[in-house]
Amino acid sequence: MVSKSGESLGGQRGGGSKKSLSPTLIDVAKVAGVSPITVSRALHRPEVVSKAAREKVLTAVRQVGYVSNMLAGSLASNKSRLVAILLPTIANSIFADTVQALMDSLTSAGYQTLLGLTGYSAEQEEKLIGALLGRRPDGIVLTGTLHTEASRQRLAQSGIPVVESWDLSENPLDMQVGFSHEAVGEAIARHLMGKGYQRYGVVSLGDPRGLRRCNSLVAELARHGCSNVPTVIMPPPATLEVGRAGLCQLLDEGHHPQVIVCSSDTVAQGVLAEAASRNLRVPEDLAIMGFGDLSSAAQVHPPLSTVRVDGKFIGEQIAKALLDRFRYPASSHEPIRVDTGFRLIDRQST
Repeated sequence: MVSKSGESLGGQRGGGSKKSLSPTLIDVAKVAGVSPITVSRALHRPEVVSKAAREKVLTAVRQVGYVSNMLAGSLASNKSRLVAILLPTIANSIFADTVQALMDSLTSAGYQTLLGLTGYSAEQEEKLIGALLGRRPDGIVLTGTLHTEASRQRLAQSGIPVVESWDLSENPLDMQVGFSHEAVGEAIARHLMGKGYQRYGVVSLGDPRGLRRCNSLVAELARHGCSNVPTVIMPPPATLEVGRAGLCQLLDEGHHPQVIVCSSDTVAQGVLAEAASRNLRVPEDLAIMGFGDLSSAAQVHPPLSTVRVDGKFIGEQIAKALLDRFRYPASSHEPIRVDTGFRLIDRQST
């Protein structure tokens, strides 16, 4: 039988199968044996649901193929459950512990994360911020404190909680979790002077935080009468090749430093490799200092002296700052500035 409109009654014209409706939250609740509100909480606020209930819900979600409508949920609650994390690069593992700890904490609290790469460029960061604000993330994590004026204005006007990480400054956007790069440079200078080194060289990436550490090192050395510190600035990202090329340039220019300070462990390991290829003994002919204390730093030969930064702790503190702000938005007028510190690690390379 066919109706006047030409639609088949009791079947789909053309012999095709009827399109099934997408599984709903109520379908999940029936399979899990819990209420729909429990399903919603398990998916969007897992911290308020028991582990047993959460596992039931997740099993049912997989069984029925349910896909949560995050857009509808965000319109209803004015929350996106999304946190954006902007990093300079993922080519260097120095940020890995921070990102992993941050994502683990946010995921446990029912938030999803989105990564964006700035390439050490404040202008690229500005473009990413513009794209992100349209998605209305609940929070934004930035790496460093160097931003364009347009970025500062847009973030201030958005009202979105912002954490500047891996750095500290006197002019925060909102919350800060990190350490002083100037203090790192000064500490390295004092440490190496205390070991008796008099001739220095620097191999640094052209990233703002690495340059600030090296500039602080050079300034501290100058205050103690060591004013001639040849410096090679290399383009990011950090690679062994960059470190090797940096040492080549210093030596080819006729410099003969007793110790070379590098802006990262990866660069320092490249310097170490180039020194070995030239039969330079470390530390007798050339001492080498890195930054970051990557897992490989203690395994190279000789083991690399460096600066340890607790990336996992930084990530945990960023998550805590954001989650506290989400739970208690009225506390937004209270300044949050967490100094996570650093520690010099003295190994055989110096």
